[in-house]
Amino acid sequence: MHKNFIAGSWVEGSSTRLNINPSDNNDIVGEYALADQVQTTQAIDAAHEAQKLWAKATAEHRSDALDRIGTEILARRDELGMLLSREEGKTLAEGIGEVVRAGRVFKFFAGEALRLAGEKLPSIREGVDVEVTREPEGVVGIITPWNFPIAIPAWKIAPALAYGNAVVFKPADLVPGSAWALSEIIARAGQLPHGVFNLVMGPGSKVGQTLVSSRKVRAVSFTGSVQTGRSIGMSCMERGAKVQMEMGGKNPLVILNDADLEQAVSVAINGSFYSTGQRCTGSSRLVVEDGIHDAFVAAMKLRMASLKVDHALKSGTDVGPVVSQDQLDQDLHYIQLGCKEGGRLVAGGELLVRDTPGFYLSPALITETQSSMRINREEIFGPVASVIRVKNYEEALETANDTDFGLSSGICTTSLKHATDFKRRSSAGMVMVNVPTAGVDYHAPFGGRKGSSYGAREQGVYAREFYTSVKTAYTLA
Repeated sequence: MHKNFIAGSWVEGSSTRLNINPSDNNDIVGEYALADQVQTTQAIDAAHEAQKLWAKATAEHRSDALDRIGTEILARRDELGMLLSREEGKTLAEGIGEVVRAGRVFKFFAGEALRLAGEKLPSIREGVDVEVTREPEGVVGIITPWNFPIAIPAWKIAPALAYGNAVVFKPADLVPGSAWALSEIIARAGQLPHGVFNLVMGPGSKVGQTLVSSRKVRAVSFTGSVQTGRSIGMSCMERGAKVQMEMGGKNPLVILNDADLEQAVSVAINGSFYSTGQRCTGSSRLVVEDGIHDAFVAAMKLRMASLKVDHALKSGTDVGPVVSQDQLDQDLHYIQLGCKEGGRLVAGGELLVRDTPGFYLSPALITETQSSMRINREEIFGPVASVIRVKNYEEALETANDTDFGLSSGICTTSLKHATDFKRRSSAGMVMVNVPTAGVDYHAPFGGRKGSSYGAREQGVYAREFYTSVKTAYTLA
């Protein structure tokens, strides 16, 4: 049984949960301990005490610790990638790629630990020195989703530790395996004082709520649903804690008449259906200009027919299973809803039978949809894409921005004029030109606008805005 990690020790939980392979429901990935409110409070208390020591550690010590963690992750990429794909359902290539990204994130922040700089400013008063420095926030609660079970924890945990904070980490219930493996590496390879890093697996109603409501937790970084994010945000703001939230998207990919058709189809297939469409940056709305619409839809249908949906670990698989029965039911519900609203299912959307029992769904394409339909307003989080036909570029831009979300957006065009204008006028936090809406660099800021994000950006040097607090000191010379 895989235990929780609290105050430097592996401890049993109040109960356990089985981790089931979505590619083969008969395959049990492992049994994982579930923490309760009492154990979560113990982890918070341990982090609160240990953070004082970690804050005093030299930048070089913190850098070396993160570098060792990153080195081991990269050395074990194949093993960890297989574990990730086995429990989450993305293809083995995608699983290994995610593990590599996690390792690179730790390596990046190993460098950032050495580069955290302050400022010395001239005062408006004679004989006074002004210094601006950054200090750790304290205990950081980290709550992560199931769709990127090692990369998202890495890009939250690494900067938290790099800048001198202590961590209490709660992973998603569906994917404890990757989180546990990452935690075991941190616990063993990082040489952190006991209590600086803690893993508490368990339900949000117990573990998550305890984290969010504790006055000893000075910052909470959350990625997940809008509803949960809003609840967390209100709880943190009520007690004056810092909060950072990433809550999904309804991302548009605009296809203009002048787009390279083959390139546009490749971009759409990748953004809409890879990782089984279970990416908050995925392009679920395909906004297509009238002149290329029919050719684009025909080419999409042809390419979709060639996609191999199968066991995540099988060679040649393009799209793995949906992560769970609940998520599969949600995907099917929205496909049916889209058709009831007037859309036309032109490809996919069918339950598939494979050699092993799993949550297999063929990627779905729904045409003849309108921006006002629920299928174009609400996040589905599956291999389901809708097509919205528009008359011209201005209507395409207006449609792309017509959403309560604002995480990522994309455009396929050979026009420098339209590409430049779209980058400027898109209401998303991240804009892609002729590349998929899903897929970002680990050293660049990640985040959106409107209902997608709240608080400071994640990743890159921008991460310091959330994980540190600015102090201004005045000294009479």
